[in-house]
Amino acid sequence: MSAPATTRHVRRPRSTAASEVSTREHILDSAERLFSRHGVDGVAVRDLARAAGLTPSSLYNHFRSKQALYDAVLERDLKPLMEIIAAAVRPGALERDTVRGTLERLVTHLAARPHFAGLLQRALLDEGVTIQNLMARSLGALYREGVGVVKRTAPDAGWEPAEVPHLSVALFGLIFGYFTNAAAVRRMGGWGDDPWSPRALVVQRRFLEKAIVRLLGPRPRAAHRRRVPRA
Repeated sequence: MSAPATTRHVRRPRSTAASEVSTREHILDSAERLFSRHGVDGVAVRDLARAAGLTPSSLYNHFRSKQALYDAVLERDLKPLMEIIAAAVRPGALERDTVRGTLERLVTHLAARPHFAGLLQRALLDEGVTIQNLMARSLGALYREGVGVVKRTAPDAGWEPAEVPHLSVALFGLIFGYFTNAAAVRRMGGWGDDPWSPRALVVQRRFLEKAIVRLLGPRPRAAHRRRVPRA
């Protein structure tokens, strides 16, 4: 009688796909933090590699250059914002539910990338031709999407066409300014709560909702008064 067959467990090689994605995201996170603090020109490849726990040669296995890494950081953060703004473009008057849903996604995304607003502000102030061209390509589409929403709703809200660019800049600062400046305001003693706490983010989202509805919502029409004939 033959011996019973035994089941052999063959160990399969572990897939490296997940670890590759994890490493890439870790590099992007650390690079975003350094770029937001020092700008592109203020960060060397060795600094980026050290922050990610890699050697420079290992970093080049993931990104061919520092500029390519910077482009990837911007693309990762700007692409979801463009999708959120594009989804907010709907015909008709501004609806509060649409504003609430859009802001919920915006605040969630920006809170998950706490260094992106600072990186964006620094890039907008950079006068270098390379950075300006990059920002025109990367941010231009986002700006046009946002201006499209403002143009559609501005007339019903009582804004003149010449005021739309000013209104767009104000709304940009209103949304991104919190994530750029709140921590600094807290350090100066003007903020009692942690600006990144869930409670503070809920308040910020609610504040933005009220502010945007008041800025872009349709103006109430004044009731027509019946003229009483004079005796």
